[in-house]
This record gives sequence, structure tokens and C-alpha cells, in this order.
Amino acid sequence: MTNYSKLPAILVLEDGTVYHGKAAGKIGTTTGEICFNTGTTGYQEIFTDPSYYGQIMVTTNAHIGNYGIDEDDTESNKIQIAGLVCKNYNINYSRQMADKSIQTYFEEENLVGISDIDTRSLVRHIRDKGAMNAIISSETLDVAELKGQLAQVPSMEGLELSSVVSTKEPYFYGEEGAPTRIAVLDLGIKKNILRNFDARQVYAKVFPAKTTFKEMEEWNPDGYFISNGPGDPAAIDYAIQTIKEVVAADKPMFGICLGHQMLALAHGIRTEKMHNGHRGINHPVKNIIANRCEITSQNHGFSVVAEDLEKSDKVEVTHINLNDKSIEGIRLKGKKAFSVQYHPESSPGPHDSRYLFDDFIAMIKA
Repeated sequence: MTNYSKLPAILVLEDGTVYHGKAAGKIGTTTGEICFNTGTTGYQEIFTDPSYYGQIMVTTNAHIGNYGIDEDDTESNKIQIAGLVCKNYNINYSRQMADKSIQTYFEEENLVGISDIDTRSLVRHIRDKGAMNAIISSETLDVAELKGQLAQVPSMEGLELSSVVSTKEPYFYGEEGAPTRIAVLDLGIKKNILRNFDARQVYAKVFPAKTTFKEMEEWNPDGYFISNGPGDPAAIDYAIQTIKEVVAADKPMFGICLGHQMLALAHGIRTEKMHNGHRGINHPVKNIIANRCEITSQNHGFSVVAEDLEKSDKVEVTHINLNDKSIEGIRLKGKKAFSVQYHPESSPGPHDSRYLFDDFIAMIKA
């Protein structure tokens, strides 16, 4: 392990704002859309969540790396974020279950980061100015050169990324003799979603993002699950078509995050890029059907357009965000299909919303 903590690094935002700090992880340069997560724990799950693919993550919690890295806490098979920005980067850690330090992990995964940044100032800037691209470098401190590289980075709006992070070959998860079989369309799924299905006696077959409904139906599943994932939902036309066919065949379906947005798009509900998105583990959501509230884990930079939902005769709202009134859940009228914008598998986060997995199983068996 190499200790780079004394080497300088630089962060340049698309609007020209510059922050100077220290190198963290691998020495190099990285680019992506900068965003922030307000969670106080779960940094490893954040690093490995495929929904963050192509994004530079700012952690608002002051200490990152202090409890090390445990292989069991990964949500995919590699780090998915494009870079890390934090205040205190802790190479030394204290946790019996940890396998390695964050520095060793980042070096193994080729992750470039920057520490000793005033993250409160940075988060306030992003919150006010909105999501934008950024570049981190610990190999060059020439601001003009970095601005030139940054100008070549495409906007997250319009990017199709699910096929990049999705499995390349189908695979199974759970016990083969389980009473319920679910076809999973992997747009960037987290492992803990599959663990939640397995805990409910579900045998899942996980399919690549571009798998057709006909191909999945050949496995004869009892229901369909549409996963979370990165990028602009409006750019994933192939999955929109698949969802339309699943609904037309009157099959039970459940979607999370990107899967929620895709269900909306398949029924004429537009999506839009948010000013800076929802990323954290304490977002209050109201289930307006059950008339109760839950604290949720969230990670998304796009949302469905509320005005479109108000005009729809096919889709109704089931959940709303109590902070900004954005749409957090929908269901189809007369169909066995529903979705939520947040992450009920809650890894990390509170377990208030895990009842949704039970609701889906009950829907299949009804």
C-alpha cells in the first residue's frame, strides 16, 4: 500500500470552480458528473452501487475509510463510481471484519480521489448550482489543461449506461426449488435486492439489460422485476419496449429506481433531470395508499414528471417525497404492476420499506 496523503490533487467543476486538496486512492485523472450523498454510513455500498456508474461522489460524512473494507459489503463486483471527493480520508481503520484499507482497495480498483476538501462548501455549491461534470487529478495541477479535458465529457442527460453495467450472461440467484420464480431485468442491480428476494424464498434468473420479454418468458417466471441502474432513463428504449410487453401480457411486475422510471416511460409519463437529485439514507416518503410514512434510502438524479401523472388514466401515484413532493411510487390501474423511486433493499439505510418485497410476492400469489 502506498500512502499518497502528502501529494496534492485538484478538483475542477464544469462552471470553473476549483478546489485544492490531497491525493486519495490511485494517482491519476478521472471525470464524471459530480453528486453528493448525505448518508452517515455505508460508503462501500455506495462505491459499488451500479447506479453511480460514471459519477464522482462527494461524501458529506466527514470520515471515509475509518471502518475499512469488507468484501461482504459490496453491491456489485467492482467499484462503480468514477471518483471520490471527501474531507477526511482514513487509511488506518478499526473494524474486526474488515479485509483491507480503503487505500489498498482504491489502488486495486484503480479509483482516483481527492481528500482534504471543504465538502460543506462544495455540497452547498452543487446544491445551489445543480449537477454538473467535474474532473479530479493528482497527476497534473494545470487548471487550463484540466478544463480542456473536462469540456470533452458528455452530459449525463441522454446517456444510456445500463447495458454497460449489466451482466453479460444470465445467472441464477437463490434456491432452485423455491416456490416463486422471478425474472430480473438487470439494468444495474444491487446484490442486496437479490438477497431480499432469496430471503423470501424466491429463485431468480438475472437477465442482461437488452433481453427481450420473449426470451425471459421462455424461462416461465411467476413475475418480473426491473432493477435500478445508471444514466438517463429516456435513453433506454429497449427496456421501455420490454416493459410494455410484460404489462401487455398481464404479468406481475415490480420496479425499483430506474425500473420505476422505466415503468412510467412505458406508459407515457416523461422523466426529467433533477437539479441535484436525491442521494442519502434519511429521505421521508409517504405511502398515500396505506397512509403511513417511512424513512428511505435513495439514489437518483432523474424523476418522473408529476404533471404527466395527473393527466394519466392508466397510472396512479402511491408514494410521495415529503421534502419536495416528488413522485416516489406508482402503480398501474387494473394491472399487477407497481414501482418505487427509492431503494427498499436499503443497503445502506433503514429497513422501513422492505415490506414492498413482501407485497410483490403476495401480488404474484394472489
